[in-house]
Amino acid sequence: MLRPWPLQIQIINTEKKAIYLQIADAIIEAIKTGQLKEEEALPGSRKLAEILGVNRNTVIEAYDVLLSEGWIMSKSRSGTYVSKLADINITPLNKTPIKKESKSTIQYNITVDDGNPDTSIAPVEELARAYRQIFKRKGKWQMMGYSSPLGLFEFREHISKMLNHWRGMQVTAEEICISRGSQMAMYLIAQVLLKKDDYVIVEHPGYRKAWHTFEHAGAKLLYANVDDQGIDINQVESLLKENKRIKAIYITPHHQYPTTATLSLQRRYKLIELSNLYNFTIIEDDYDYEFHYGHRPVMPISSLPNVLNYVYIGTLSKVVAPSLRIGYIATNNDLIQKIGELRSIIDVQGDNIMEQAILQLMDDGTIRKHLKKAHNYYKSKRDITADLLDKNLKEQVNYTIADGGLAIWLVPKKETDWDKLKKKLDLDKIAFMGPERFSYSDKLQGIRFSFGSLSERQIEEAILCLKRHL
Repeated sequence: MLRPWPLQIQIINTEKKAIYLQIADAIIEAIKTGQLKEEEALPGSRKLAEILGVNRNTVIEAYDVLLSEGWIMSKSRSGTYVSKLADINITPLNKTPIKKESKSTIQYNITVDDGNPDTSIAPVEELARAYRQIFKRKGKWQMMGYSSPLGLFEFREHISKMLNHWRGMQVTAEEICISRGSQMAMYLIAQVLLKKDDYVIVEHPGYRKAWHTFEHAGAKLLYANVDDQGIDINQVESLLKENKRIKAIYITPHHQYPTTATLSLQRRYKLIELSNLYNFTIIEDDYDYEFHYGHRPVMPISSLPNVLNYVYIGTLSKVVAPSLRIGYIATNNDLIQKIGELRSIIDVQGDNIMEQAILQLMDDGTIRKHLKKAHNYYKSKRDITADLLDKNLKEQVNYTIADGGLAIWLVPKKETDWDKLKKKLDLDKIAFMGPERFSYSDKLQGIRFSFGSLSERQIEEAILCLKRHL
């Protein structure tokens, strides 16, 4: 039988791929692209070896690979043929074009973020030393195994003591879940607490990543405005009277995100009263409790008497380093158990070693020492920022210097078109967070000026840039 062989196989002498595999792969490619049709005859091993100028045993080895993988079939006394692939779709599909990551064409010199800490003062050396000491301990192999999906018990115990002693709460280790950052904590809570068509009240302006998390769980959002005393509690009460399916309210009462306003004591107690009356959960995100420069931080809503339905979210990522994702959830034991069950599906457990390293830094006083240093460091930056604002922007923006946090909320005194302003700021290669980060509308009048990660020179340069263009 005449077996035409129109294919060109290029043999490359290389150590990266054996010659018999090059031959096999070339034939597979010819089958995939339709150059070789099903049941089409292949040349005999002697003939193909002669065509390619290789040893016959090399071709036999290539054919053996193709036979074992099912690409070709051998017929007794007849020869070798392409397998019947009628039931297999080998025609290349028109793939959906890959959506490439959007990258800014502008190389910004300064990025005024939404409240990141300065990683240069993170206790990196101390953390590295803690890791080394952990791996030198006896029984270190036991630490490499699985633990509770809620997190290392000793770490949860320390977190519960911190919350009880420093934040006036009354929780046990069994009511704590460690998560990989506060965003994961938010996801776990939303998935366990909410179902399709439930409603969640959120602050406006507010934290849009949290909004997206609730919507992903099937919930719908209701917005309550924020003033200088935090969320408008009268508006919250009106929403509760109008809608019977409100399951939760999400708030950042300590330093409201993004405005930095602190929820007043009267509103806190009224919120608890409403929560108990309408049976909805208060989700309290205390994202930067540690950074407070007044007499003392305001205690969490979750620490107040008579609060029944609460979930408290905290983080250590800003204290240690943002790249170390360490968040925690405190709530009643029934809800924590459900959170733990979900956590075990998506992430069998947390980072045992990291939790032990952070625990060691807590026990030996490193974290407390770092917090004292960070407190003075950020207070100094806050004061520098306030002085520069007073000197340069007092006539153009309204602002209140908050008692804590890593940002100041600036509200232009005249209506500002953000898109036009952004184009001007981009010319100076300075990036600011726009309304899309805090609002469902692009008409929000406000800029969150974060000083935490900026140097004094960068703070001044960013403020002078706003002065030029506002």
